[in-house]
Amino acid sequence: MKGSSRQAKLQTEQRAEGREQREERREQREERREQREERREKGGAAPRGRRQASMRDLDAINNPRGETKIIDSCGLFGMMSLEGRTFSGADVIRAMANMHDRGNGLGGGFAAYGIYPDFADYYALHVMFDSETGRDATEAYIDETCEVVRDEDIPTKPTAGIGPAPVLRRYFIIPRGGQCTLRGGQGEGRQASRNAPSSASASAAAAATSAADRVDVAAARDATTSIPTTGDITAAGFGVHRAGVAAGSAEATADAADVADATDAADVAGVTDATEEADERIIRLVMTINMQIPDAFVLSCGKNMGVFKGVGYPEDIGRFFRLDEYEGYLWTAHGRFPTNTQGWWGGAHPFSILDWTVVHNGEISSYGTNRAFLETQGYCCSLHTDTEVIAYAVDLLARRHRLPMWAVAKVLAPPFWSSIDRTDEAERRLFTALRIIYPDLLMNGPFTVIIANRQMMVGLRDRVELRPLVAATSGDMLYLSSEEAPIRLINPHLDRVWVPRGGEPVLGRVGAEDVVAWTGTGRAIQPEHRAMAAARAARPPGRDRQQLRELRVGAG
Repeated sequence: MKGSSRQAKLQTEQRAEGREQREERREQREERREQREERREKGGAAPRGRRQASMRDLDAINNPRGETKIIDSCGLFGMMSLEGRTFSGADVIRAMANMHDRGNGLGGGFAAYGIYPDFADYYALHVMFDSETGRDATEAYIDETCEVVRDEDIPTKPTAGIGPAPVLRRYFIIPRGGQCTLRGGQGEGRQASRNAPSSASASAAAAATSAADRVDVAAARDATTSIPTTGDITAAGFGVHRAGVAAGSAEATADAADVADATDAADVAGVTDATEEADERIIRLVMTINMQIPDAFVLSCGKNMGVFKGVGYPEDIGRFFRLDEYEGYLWTAHGRFPTNTQGWWGGAHPFSILDWTVVHNGEISSYGTNRAFLETQGYCCSLHTDTEVIAYAVDLLARRHRLPMWAVAKVLAPPFWSSIDRTDEAERRLFTALRIIYPDLLMNGPFTVIIANRQMMVGLRDRVELRPLVAATSGDMLYLSSEEAPIRLINPHLDRVWVPRGGEPVLGRVGAEDVVAWTGTGRAIQPEHRAMAAARAARPPGRDRQQLRELRVGAG
């Protein structure tokens, strides 16, 4: 009872502080509006954003280093504590610096979980702004639709290799029950914290600007399409039951129950009816900001997590955002080597929606098909990148359709039909059902992804293994990387190192005893990492190298 009363008192204080900041934001917006009017009266042009090209006009953003299209070699890294122990982002930055040559300086980024414990019950929005008007319109819209308990600049520091940056801010919000009713849109969100470095600025503005500067909220409501719920999809005749996959065709009707029966409740994204409506409201709000408000882009919008990304090498981005000062229990990182899309701040990885983040190495040749299907489900894909569709597909399958992660992997990287024919009856029925129901979410082409949310980290390769992935464990730590070297750089004493097979996800879950890879209906194929740690500690000194060689042979 005492703990509950303290929590209620803390939330009351946070909301009171949020109301004060909302008034301060409104006053600051009005002041900026008056300054713009004065400039117009004097005949001066309003200042452009910190970048010369609008974030919306991606085709106008040139490659600053004159790179030509070359082989894709993005670097991925992820590490997590299965016990939920928090640790600094410094080691993740070191690991990415070790893979410096896998990128070309056109994008780097990090996702961190557990960094905002004092605001863990609020959605944390990270947002970038390219102009004053974009910021004013966005903050006015957020204040109209949500309760903001805290907002501030995201702390940064001058860093060599990082050029002019957009305005970067974060907000803790709760959607208002009857007001955050926008339908559709596209995007991500922003966040705020105490566990993170303190910011000198803890306020913004929150009122209407001028007729020219204001976003038409009513028009935004009408211009976007609604995101169907699981109930809508089921009613449409091919959808999803809350426990798993429902019948999608006459052939799949008898088989779909196999998927539901195989669902491990602990492996589902943790969605409940109490949170589903709020999640959908946040998705609609974020997508509307990204689609309807010029010069504003939401980087992430989950709880107790955040995305930090931009144009530069990842180690420079990490130092720019002062990530060594944050503490989290799960980190993923990306060094970009873009081949088909422009290098801009919003186009760096990770891509995020709610708590889900995705970092990706490769190229999705089925992008058009994947995007067309996701847009029928209410997701608006406009960021000119194939990674965006992976993030939305994971949200659709794991959160809204509530599939376990092994089933999500079998949708994104399914077995070939020839392989399905060689499996036993139960697996053949299950894989056939998934392929019939979700043919348009098969991700074709070479790829490796690291997927994360607040509960888990998952590594997955394409089914023909065209992009690298190395997995390792040490005690309660799980590591996923494009290369083995950065893992050994930050932890030379590993219990197990192996190369996951194509289409077989490696999954670590907070609170779990084991790191497992899954096959078929969820059969674990990796041994307990803790048992291996005990065996390593018990064996005589000097046998580590031989034992590691034996482990690698056994893993292959």
